[in-house]
Amino acid sequence: MATPLNFDFVVIGSGVAGLHFALRVAEHGSVAIVTKKRAAESATNYAQGGIAAVMDTADSFDAHVKDTLYAGAGLCDEAVVKHVVESGPRAIQNLLKWGVNFDRSEKAGAEAFDYDLGREGGHSKRRILHHRDSTGREIEQSLLQRIANHPRIALYEDHSAIDLLTTHRSGRSGENRCLGTYALDSATGEVDLFLASVTLLASGGAGKVYLYTSNPDIASGDGIAMAYRAGATIANMEFMQFHPTCLFHPNSKSFLISEAVRGEGGILRNRQGEPFMSQSHEMGDLAPRDIVARAIDDELKRSGEDYVTLDITHQDSDFVRRRFPNIDSHCLQFGIDMTREPIPVVPAAHYCCGGVRTNLKGETDLPNLFAAGEVASTGLHGANRLASNSLLEALVFADAAAEEAIGRMSDQEPVGSVPEWHHGEVRESPEAVVITQNWDEIRRFMWNYVGIVRSNGRLARAHHRIDMLQEEINQYYWNFRITSPLLELRNLATVAELIIRAAEYRLESRGLHYNLDYPARDDVNFRANTLLRQGVPTRKDSPE
Repeated sequence: MATPLNFDFVVIGSGVAGLHFALRVAEHGSVAIVTKKRAAESATNYAQGGIAAVMDTADSFDAHVKDTLYAGAGLCDEAVVKHVVESGPRAIQNLLKWGVNFDRSEKAGAEAFDYDLGREGGHSKRRILHHRDSTGREIEQSLLQRIANHPRIALYEDHSAIDLLTTHRSGRSGENRCLGTYALDSATGEVDLFLASVTLLASGGAGKVYLYTSNPDIASGDGIAMAYRAGATIANMEFMQFHPTCLFHPNSKSFLISEAVRGEGGILRNRQGEPFMSQSHEMGDLAPRDIVARAIDDELKRSGEDYVTLDITHQDSDFVRRRFPNIDSHCLQFGIDMTREPIPVVPAAHYCCGGVRTNLKGETDLPNLFAAGEVASTGLHGANRLASNSLLEALVFADAAAEEAIGRMSDQEPVGSVPEWHHGEVRESPEAVVITQNWDEIRRFMWNYVGIVRSNGRLARAHHRIDMLQEEINQYYWNFRITSPLLELRNLATVAELIIRAAEYRLESRGLHYNLDYPARDDVNFRANTLLRQGVPTRKDSPE
């Protein structure tokens, strides 16, 4: 192994949370950003809709808080919700400082500084700031431009984090704390050791644990799995949000059709052209995502069809193309003109509302390990994420983590000597098909058994399968030289286990978790977070 790389801060991931944190702390120390693909390959880069914040006098913090609490189905931490919502304007100012541009209003009489605020499902007001329909890409590119050539920030692309290094793993006694991470250099096959006083997990979500997902290929739950193995608490993994509308086409790879399309008047229809959402919720097509996804799932199971349609043909075609240029262009590649014909859509795994549990400062219960973005469970989302709250959460908690990390720099003890990584007697794998087979099997049974609608029987089958597969995967992991696909498979299996265990524990239906055997919400016994920690029985606590 090469000489350990010493930094003041290590960031795992290169989405909005990681980049924002890096820019903030770089004013006070050296930073390494470790990312397993190219820096721009992040969920942030694919975020179409926008960022929710109260920026209009017709809106209010109270209204945004109320909408978030309603979507969260009783599991949001109200203090966290208020903190994040009230931090919204500051978060927007930070983005403007980094050079992000949001669309301005084109309405007659609008002031030059007015933003063109969109509306999405679950929101009672227009409060979504956006850059056309590629807001995430605008934010990502603006932050990456600031990162480039920064004298205190070193970017390590094509490095897959393997495991977190802790004091206990290094053989020391006393309080267990995070010291950095081991990471595989995909170009050389060697393992680098990144040491730091503070480590931030900003590695994104876990959508690839499902067969159909809107997530990029990198979303294999690496940060959640590593934190769990290191001893941190994981919360609410049963709450996986399925985006209601991904493009249905055999040659399209789960392309997301933003909720903003429904925010601008798009109507969900069955194959007979009939609207159906008004039968499921008083907000109709703008109902929270869990309700819309379940309504579509019910419609498909009832009709036997492969997809429903999203119709915005009644809106002005010039407006649609101007508001959604990315979606329009992508649909046209597959012969679909969204201004003239409805878009075929299906639900797909989209956002993990659970993750590594943090406090208001973004720190986990493993000291010196912070988490921000989709990898974290902060208490904001509860049982269901309100649309476009995720980018806001990532910015607010990255900022809080940076403040705390900077403040404790002078109190940090030297990392000291640590064990090197040894490949041991392992050999190159002669059968990579084992990895792809297990990967496909996990994703398929997770979709069928632990998807939008669950049951006790389906969960039991999934639990049995993951136990068998993990034994096989662990044996493979310790006998063959590690590769990026093997690391992802190992993490994917861990995340699948956590989702299954959490879903089995929650004997009710709430938010994103719907169990046919327990269709009612149970506020007496299950208005609580599901907590998972290695070596500790599954437990729960109050969200407040």
